[in-house]
Amino acid sequence: MTIKAGERMPSGTLKTMTAEGPKDVSTDELFKGKKVVLFSVPGAFTPTCSAKHLPGFVEHANAIKAKGVNTIACMAVNDAFVMGAWGKASNVGDKIVMLADGNGDYAKALGLETDLRAVGLGMRGQRFALIVDNGVVKDAFVEAPKDFKVSSAEYVLSKL
Repeated sequence: MTIKAGERMPSGTLKTMTAEGPKDVSTDELFKGKKVVLFSVPGAFTPTCSAKHLPGFVEHANAIKAKGVNTIACMAVNDAFVMGAWGKASNVGDKIVMLADGNGDYAKALGLETDLRAVGLGMRGQRFALIVDNGVVKDAFVEAPKDFKVSSAEYVLSKL
């Protein structure tokens, strides 16, 4: 069942890279009392994700936050080391929280997993963006396969 507007975000644990190594991030804490834009990409360092999706959110982070968003978070079914390296390579600084969903458990809990085994990527998360207010989804923008339209930073910004 795919998460929809009006529904509460499921509880789960993601990971982020810190100077001390991988650190658990409780989704309950991530969303509690905050307005969060969570966007997901099929994979770190992949073409559309690296050339358009993440850079768009880095470029528009200040404008998004000016609309009352406390946190912008990028999630992918990758490990925390890869997400940390991708964040550094993409110069996200403190604009974007890079979240690893290493086993795809959170993507599955959202009903937004996708099977990319046919192209050698295994089970991944779909490309999407969610606007979450205090743990409740206000808007859900899920891309059709191979599309990059409604989850872009520009589109999300237009809906805030």
